[in-house]
Amino acid sequence: MRILIDAMGGDHAPKEIVKGTVHAAQEWDHSFVLYGDEAAIKKELSNYQYPEERIDIVPTTEIVYNTDDPAKVIRRKKDSSMIRALKDLKEDSDAVLVSAGSTGALLAGGTLLIGRIPGIQRPALTVAFPKDKGMMLLLDVGANVDCKPLYLQQFALMASVYAGNTLGIDDPKVGLINIGTEENKGNSLVKETFPLLKESPVNFIGNVESRDLMESDADILVCDGFTGNIILKLVEGLSGYLFSSLKGSMTQNTKSKVGALLLKPALKEFKAKFDYNQYGGAPLLGIKSGVIKAHGSSNHVAFYHALRQAVLFHENKVIEKISDLTKKEKE
Repeated sequence: MRILIDAMGGDHAPKEIVKGTVHAAQEWDHSFVLYGDEAAIKKELSNYQYPEERIDIVPTTEIVYNTDDPAKVIRRKKDSSMIRALKDLKEDSDAVLVSAGSTGALLAGGTLLIGRIPGIQRPALTVAFPKDKGMMLLLDVGANVDCKPLYLQQFALMASVYAGNTLGIDDPKVGLINIGTEENKGNSLVKETFPLLKESPVNFIGNVESRDLMESDADILVCDGFTGNIILKLVEGLSGYLFSSLKGSMTQNTKSKVGALLLKPALKEFKAKFDYNQYGGAPLLGIKSGVIKAHGSSNHVAFYHALRQAVLFHENKVIEKISDLTKKEKE
């Protein structure tokens, strides 16, 4: 397979993007294509030893920034690393694209240039999320701020395919994020979504309150992109704040430092559970080709795991299986 890489996307591009790619090329027998400023990419590559036959460069002259209007990027920045990679992705069924660039531009480009899987109304960004026992999927986390009940139903269907085939979760349980567990709670969106999920071919277990996210039995949590993005960023920010505060408390005096040494292994393990660098990227489920959105502030470790996510996505034929499911739903 080929992994197409937006080398200029993200806060630390191209340095961390190239470093993560080199790490992947040293381990996997796949082809990697870096799109971006050729001179800058070559400069970073010169720092490493790697199998040169596995990494190619496609020179581009423009960069998509987070401040760019997503709707205008496709027309105004045709020679950007992201748009060039998306156009090549459309022509290559054996490729997956990974980008840490603008989420809005990637969503717009994926939807307009590549197109949605027939039957899917809206694509959704899906992230792996830590919970008490293992991991769960949270979607949508930002692709669709405003949603209809049908969108949430389709999110659940797509995530069930993804969790079952890529993450190895047998008959994944689906929960609907709400302000209460009762069926009649919530706004009109979740009230109308509840019966749709009950009737869907997914393992729906009902509503899940935000305070129960980490202890829920659900393997998949479904919500609109506005709610999901707030949850994701709240957990990221809160976990960072808690660890920072805890570190400060444990280094105040000799006694607390001794205690910190004793707790260090457990704290390290606990911290790793909330480290987004280890979880790879967020697949954009619902479009005709594989697109993985890496975290905007990805370092080389995070980007390496996003590339690993791309490999799993491709090897498990997620696009084909979602397409098959939508065909059955129509029948």
